[in-house]
Amino acid sequence: QVQLVESGGGLVQPGGSLRLSCAASGSIFSIYAMGWYRQAPGKQRELVAAITSGGRTNYADSVKGRFTISKDNAKNTVYLQMNSLKPEDTAVYYCNADQGTLICWGQGTQITVSS
Repeated sequence: QVQLVESGGGLVQPGGSLRLSCAASGSIFSIYAMGWYRQAPGKQRELVAAITSGGRTNYADSVKGRFTISKDNAKNTVYLQMNSLKPEDTAVYYCNADQGTLICWGQGTQITVSS
């Protein structure tokens, strides 16, 4: 019921910054929480950051202090500000929306951190 469109991925130098955006459309009233996950080659998908409808946030230990998740309710959009990027942050990043009984995923966007 919810469609998620991601933008903002690309190639960045170590120490650089990127901002990902995820715009939700459809049955947005049903969204309990949204988050960003990532999957690097040869690794399982992991939670990066999440934000509930009430604004509470959660971060993976590996990104605390560097990444910030936020939302703009008027635009139905969630953002992930990524600072001080490291090569180990290289992965496909996926936006997701938790509707309680249904988890919706964006198409994924590649983040490559390399010099």
